Amino acid sequence: MHPMKPRLVTVATVQRITPACVRVTVQGDDLADFVSLDPDDHMKLAFPAAGEAAPALPMWGENGPAWPEDRPRPVLRDYTPRRVDTAARTMEIDFVLHGDGPASTWASTAAPGQHLGILGPRGSHVVEPAFDWYLMLGDETVLPSIARRLEEMPADTRAIAVIEVSGPEEEQRIDTAANAEIVWVHRGDASPGSTDLLERAIRALALPEGEGFIWAGGEATTLKPIRRHLLNERGVPREWASFSGHWKRGVADHDHHEPIED
Repeated sequence: MHPMKPRLVTVATVQRITPACVRVTVQGDDLADFVSLDPDDHMKLAFPAAGEAAPALPMWGENGPAWPEDRPRPVLRDYTPRRVDTAARTMEIDFVLHGDGPASTWASTAAPGQHLGILGPRGSHVVEPAFDWYLMLGDETVLPSIARRLEEMPADTRAIAVIEVSGPEEEQRIDTAANAEIVWVHRGDASPGSTDLLERAIRALALPEGEGFIWAGGEATTLKPIRRHLLNERGVPREWASFSGHWKRGVADHDHHEPIED
């Protein structure tokens, strides 16, 4: 677990990585002691309320956050720290542009000098490098986590990543020293979270021999049959798999802690 320290940062650069992905680099002295030990970590981003240049941030006490009573509370959304450099006091955050949600809208117009708040992460769930292989799967919302994990893996680690995006224009270059196989699944014009393409790709996948660990993320409903397949049909031990519904169709600000049942 990590201390909960509210942080205020400033946008340094904005880069369009793909047509639907924006990378925002933020900076600030508050990042000097930022801790993220696992690529699956998530933090709350606090977006400024209408008419405010910077978001209100809470004081953190024994009873949790105490928000200022004289300022509007900011909208909060969960995001993955893509890259962090505490020495340079910078952080990269990747945003998927998917419509008119508060985070997507903010990212589509983000510019240097704007302010953002950061809460968390509360803790890191670190998986020891003791497995024979690792499988990562999900859609573009989990791509920052998958890419960071591949980049941080030790040399020669056996890894497989299956990633669903709309098309080849949304594929990203991922540099890794791992012995990695990256499979891109294209859904074309279909709406995100509306197909079984990722499930079919996993069912067609030949898993390596030995013991493996699985990280899966993306649209919560589409992950259910994949979880059933891997745990019940393939026999992967439940304690060696982590499934997280990063979002859910038709649900605003879905709670990713909601369990994904068999």
